[in-house]
Amino acid sequence: MTSAENDLYQQVVLEHKRAPRNFGHLAAPTHQAQGTNPSCGDRVAVELQLQGGQIEDIRFTGQGCAICMASTSLMTEAVKGRDLAAAQALQQHFRAVLTGEEEPENAPLGKLVSLAGVRQYPSRIKCALLGWHALMHAIAEQPADATTEEVQP
Repeated sequence: MTSAENDLYQQVVLEHKRAPRNFGHLAAPTHQAQGTNPSCGDRVAVELQLQGGQIEDIRFTGQGCAICMASTSLMTEAVKGRDLAAAQALQQHFRAVLTGEEEPENAPLGKLVSLAGVRQYPSRIKCALLGWHALMHAIAEQPADATTEEVQP
């Protein structure tokens, strides 16, 4: 990672940690799930309003490290207004980039590419994936706690 990429990564993470997008509760969520990362204590709850196979609205609450909060905030921006298949494909690309299975420049991640540097820190990959894990549980209507221990990076 170049110095410029590292600076961008830090700026985006800090900005989204400081002022997370779509933070709070939905009045009437149709789907929801919580996620926990037992290894570091991150906790995230994702609430969705799905209609016709599309994510009409999304909000999240919780607390965690800067990477967890920034990743979840960026995730909400990236999937809001998209259909479920697109959100699931984005999650697969994001996970593949973080686990080294896909190169960041080949993945259609948009702003999410700013988190690609996390792959250099294996212990933080679960932090970046927690919100996504909760999102997938909400979509699958599995509201029980999603845990990062279910999926190894």
